[in-house]
Amino acid sequence: MGKCFSDAVEQALRYIYYDLRSGKGAEGLALLEQASMAGDGDASCILARCYCGIQYVWSGHDFPEDDEKATMLIRRSVEQGSAIGVMVAMRTGELKPALKRKMPFGSLQEAFDNVLAKAEMGDAFCQYTVANTYFWWDFIRIQGKRRELFQNETAYREYLRENIAKCEDWFWKAFRGGMYLAANNLNRYYSEGDEDLIAPRPELARGLYRTGAEMGYPVHQWIYAEELEKEEKYEEALHWYKLAAEGGQKECWYCVGRAYEEGRGTVKDLSYAAQCYQKGLEQKKDSGKKIGCANRLGAMYYEGTGVEKEYHQAFRLLQYGYTHGTKYGVCYLGKCYFRGWGTGQDYGKAREFLEQVNWTNQEAFYMLGVIYGQGLGVPADIKKGVEYLLKAGDNQEAKAELRNYKKTLFGKWVRR
Repeated sequence: MGKCFSDAVEQALRYIYYDLRSGKGAEGLALLEQASMAGDGDASCILARCYCGIQYVWSGHDFPEDDEKATMLIRRSVEQGSAIGVMVAMRTGELKPALKRKMPFGSLQEAFDNVLAKAEMGDAFCQYTVANTYFWWDFIRIQGKRRELFQNETAYREYLRENIAKCEDWFWKAFRGGMYLAANNLNRYYSEGDEDLIAPRPELARGLYRTGAEMGYPVHQWIYAEELEKEEKYEEALHWYKLAAEGGQKECWYCVGRAYEEGRGTVKDLSYAAQCYQKGLEQKKDSGKKIGCANRLGAMYYEGTGVEKEYHQAFRLLQYGYTHGTKYGVCYLGKCYFRGWGTGQDYGKAREFLEQVNWTNQEAFYMLGVIYGQGLGVPADIKKGVEYLLKAGDNQEAKAELRNYKKTLFGKWVRR
């Protein structure tokens, strides 16, 4: 039996929270699933957090999100007798009277004391849970101390201040013990304070994510790299982006790839940039950085930079980016449809994409000129077609196409 929890739960906590770089998050999830089904309430509670998204668990695990399953598991954890389950259910609003009656504790204070004992034994998850009861003011409900029980407002405010302040030490213990999430609330505590009870101390927030980065938390290496990039310390930023990416923060492969593609903070290396973008595509979820990898790599396949030209790959990747809300690839997609590269030729779709190009692109103007001038997939509009061809400037195909038109004596453009 583990020190604070069952062996399965303690192993899962290491894989899911305390040792992110192990790459064993899926094994941890499986351990929790088995233990939960076997009646382990603590496993059910932690498993619920795994299904709640990146606000509660590291994105590098690529765990699926399932709010209904998470809610079911939180309730199950209380019924199975988990003290941390009671605390989490209270925090999430699930500890309704009917569920509270099912917990095997005489009071919320008894459940809290159970968690506190494990926190004092050194368990970081429990330390984080204890810190949150102070940070989010859950201690009021736990202790049952309503405002009217105090002699005056001053006494009540002092009670609040004294308890809220306890979160700081517990967050630090959890942070140092492996709960990277503790830094988020600690950062908020320092940056914003708490109403007019705790004054902000933003100077203490500075350096929090650097500390987390140096402790090896990939997500903090990412955040710290972003801070360095804003300060234009590109070489240092790239160092931390790489560490984060290699540690499983797959979003950071986009940042590393872009640095090598643009030669920012390092020597330009298009081949390595393409490799980074490919790694970034291994994310299961459609994150903004994954979409960025698809767009950048798609353009590289279209142009043949860093990789061999491959229009089918270019079209597939850029189409993925477009369907997920970005217009980065509209010009490339329009060109693919116009020429039938990587997809079937379709002038209607070509026009649909090319008309979304809101920057100067001579080849795009040439294609729109052909589409309108020749009436390809749209009623012919020679005047509009010639206007596009003229906008194409010194594009050789546009110049050749323009020779098919002439102005009448009355200044109207017609085909020769």
